[in-house]
Amino acid sequence: MVNTELVTLNVRVIDRNNRPIDNVRENDFHVFEDGVLQPIESFTREEIPISYGLAVDTSGSLRSQLQAVIDAGKTIVNSNKSGDETFLVRFISSDKIETVQDFTPNKDLLMDGLDSLYVEGGQTAIIDAVYLSAERVAEYKKGDDNDRRRRALILITDGEDRNSFYKEPQLFQRLREEDVQIYVIGFVNELDKDAGFIRKSPRDKAIALINRLATETGGRAFYPQSISELPQIAGEIVRDLRTQYVLAYNPTNKLRDGSFRAIKVAVEDASSRDKRIALTRNGRVAPKGESGIRKPPATRTTAKPVGTNKRP
Repeated sequence: MVNTELVTLNVRVIDRNNRPIDNVRENDFHVFEDGVLQPIESFTREEIPISYGLAVDTSGSLRSQLQAVIDAGKTIVNSNKSGDETFLVRFISSDKIETVQDFTPNKDLLMDGLDSLYVEGGQTAIIDAVYLSAERVAEYKKGDDNDRRRRALILITDGEDRNSFYKEPQLFQRLREEDVQIYVIGFVNELDKDAGFIRKSPRDKAIALINRLATETGGRAFYPQSISELPQIAGEIVRDLRTQYVLAYNPTNKLRDGSFRAIKVAVEDASSRDKRIALTRNGRVAPKGESGIRKPPATRTTAKPVGTNKRP
């Protein structure tokens, strides 16, 4: 019988130079929920299938980088292994969040989808795109593999949200209910760096959003200085997704009150000189009936089947 109370964590372990460490033993890990040590019920380093979304900002601000972005997407897709599945989304404004290719293991379909991407003008809706794409990843189930899958969302954007339907607090409330790691490639260098007397600069605001998306979900943020860095970044994302530990713990707090529970994973150092850092999502929401945030009756998104997403 499957224990539905178990909380599963995907954990990356790195050294001070952000290099992955792949020889950590189960006894070296300690999981805390709200500061209370938790019993680890299972531990594995085996590779498990990955279900991930690739969400690409195709607004005008990324016009000059689009081909490099497509190539980086192909590098990531080419790394897919047996059992992995990917879906591809392009987004601009709230009414232009389009599924170019739904979940598939077929690399050729995904490559065709990436080749079909094109730039359009519009008010970028990053929060809406992340909200709906992460929700799609979290809800996706495949066959009878007992749902032993890692879930991730790879977001490529300049990070400047201009006109989303959902607000930032709603987004992060939803992300706390889902176990989806978010990796962001942020092209923020072209954003206005000048701050006003009252508000942050667009660039600072974008970086704050991107960093929070990565940190709170146990993912990672990248800020390329030039498009020549994209192949290496794509390789690092692939490496991160592959070199992770999967821990499951049985929470000592059994209350089903819908409250947020802070999670921290500590890992013992191998020696006094070898600092090891564990990274994972920063918490979970305890189960309680239905989720508090639902889609509005008339969703502002558009899902187009493959083949209909043509240039105007």
